[in-house]
Amino acid sequence: MREELLSLIEKNSKIGINELAVLLGANEVDVANELSSLESDGIICGYHTLINWDKTSIEKVTALIEVKVTPQRGQGFDRIAERIYNYPEVKSVYLISGEYDLLVTLEEKTLKEIANFVSDKLSTLDSVLSTATHFILKKYKDHGTVFDKKREDEREVITP
Repeated sequence: MREELLSLIEKNSKIGINELAVLLGANEVDVANELSSLESDGIICGYHTLINWDKTSIEKVTALIEVKVTPQRGQGFDRIAERIYNYPEVKSVYLISGEYDLLVTLEEKTLKEIANFVSDKLSTLDSVLSTATHFILKKYKDHGTVFDKKREDEREVITP
């Protein structure tokens, strides 16, 4: 039940316990207990709503920042990653393979705010060797959800 439950709530965290119970063929108490266990074990780390900000009047700029760092003896990349993720404007930090070591995601109102974060906070950290900033121009799919699905032509085909 655990894997199925995690798959269901990953796709739709808004789904109710009663509907989960029906889909899993389990009773509501067992589902609620399993959710509670998954939360206390740190497997479920939070619940989020995916928003298409382009359809609102709120301006947001998303940037992906690649960061090359010098790993610290005995702690690798963990300490520098922690310093970076403790900034409130940082949305995510990943250890990645390739030319860079960390991938940092930011969301701000303007390009200038992101540039200021990179130059004033990120680039000044002792372990940071270099950064490369990429701006998200358009989201097509995020967290498994397709944005702006094309509508199918619902007109009926008439042939003579």
